[in-house]
Amino acid sequence: MRIMLACHAGISTSLIVEKMKEAAAAEGKDYTIWAVEQDRVEQELGNFDILMLGPQVRHIQRKIQRIVGDDVPVVVINAMAYGRGDGAAVVKQAEEVLGGK
Repeated sequence: MRIMLACHAGISTSLIVEKMKEAAAAEGKDYTIWAVEQDRVEQELGNFDILMLGPQVRHIQRKIQRIVGDDVPVVVINAMAYGRGDGAAVVKQAEEVLGGK
């Protein structure tokens, strides 16, 4: 699974990316997880299976979904999991959206 996160500047999201990588690795899952600034989403089209937005940029979800199209889900990361730095919960959220892939 290829999980891309996007937020305003990529700083806080990069922290949750590391937690997500640790959680996925602990479960033996070989996921590719990375973060970009919201302005770079279009450059990454075709490279991800799901796009997860930081809660602080939830207001751009519709705009980003139009850019990405209907084939790839764009979801806002659960604010509680994000705030706690709960990488396992964010990975689980992505898996649930993608139907457990």
